[in-house]
Amino acid sequence: MVRTFRPRSRSRRAAPLMALAAASALLIAGCSSGSGGKKAEEAAEGAAAGRANTPRMKVALVTHQAPGDTFWDIVRKGAEAAADKDNVELVYSADPNAGNQANLVQNAIDQKVDGIAVTLAKPDAMKDVIAKAEQAGIPVVGLNSGTDEWRDLGLLSFFGQDESVAGEALGKKLNETGAKHAVCVIHEQGNIGLESRCAGMAKTFEGESQTLNVNGTDMPSVKSTITAKLKQDSSIDEVVTLGAPFAMTAVQSVADAGSEAKIATFDMNKELTDAIQGGDIEFAVDQQPYLQGYLAVDSLWLYKNNGNYSGGGEQPVLTGPAFVDESNVDTVGRYAAKGTR
Repeated sequence: MVRTFRPRSRSRRAAPLMALAAASALLIAGCSSGSGGKKAEEAAEGAAAGRANTPRMKVALVTHQAPGDTFWDIVRKGAEAAADKDNVELVYSADPNAGNQANLVQNAIDQKVDGIAVTLAKPDAMKDVIAKAEQAGIPVVGLNSGTDEWRDLGLLSFFGQDESVAGEALGKKLNETGAKHAVCVIHEQGNIGLESRCAGMAKTFEGESQTLNVNGTDMPSVKSTITAKLKQDSSIDEVVTLGAPFAMTAVQSVADAGSEAKIATFDMNKELTDAIQGGDIEFAVDQQPYLQGYLAVDSLWLYKNNGNYSGGGEQPVLTGPAFVDESNVDTVGRYAAKGTR
């Protein structure tokens, strides 16, 4: 089980004492000189803000985010929240090209960071550089992509969903909704997590299923490719996308093609929850990206300061899947509006 530290509620009586303590700390900092005074002042400011009173550490979060993919904004927001709480300097970088992502990890090693959180969309490209990080004594955790590979690469922990299991759950859901012919849209060819979702869906879906590769970095191309597919085969009654922005584009494609296909998707954002409420999207599979970013950074703080590690080094910490549809979207939508789901 992941251990996270939450601030306890404080009584009104305790508030003046806290204010006095903070003021005293600032007074001491003001009377000090040199770097020692600066450190004391920073510690007092951190305590007043509710941050951990532990030595400042530096963590690199390196993902395979493509430009414009809002999913990763939610991951990053969770990581930043944990970093702020834990007195961590967070360095975020991303590149959808696996070789470039590996170079970003190498940059983090060269900066001598205290920990690295990394996605493993294409684990073979990351293997060597992760080994270098471990040789340098830098703990590495995985998140989002790489549920089946993180142990082999020697990572400390992993936070995300089992993509095959999530895909199987979606396939069963489509059986319940009565879908007969589904097309699963892969927006990044070669991404093992996305491919596992479609394969899992095909495993449990009782109807006909096929995959459609699109260029996820070119949304007009995504739209035209899905539209063409729907015009080509009018028997398709379900479009399954693997990210919220692509689901919203699929809505336009269905309209342009004059199709009656329904749309289901993995992952969410505020626009998508609005679309579920409005009936344009049937349902979404939520893996809680905010939680993935938060837990990844927090786990590195816990390991450095307490020697804690999550999942026993053998099991991933699962953050999904969960379904969001018309029955619960009003509740989930409140959190999506804040960017935390």
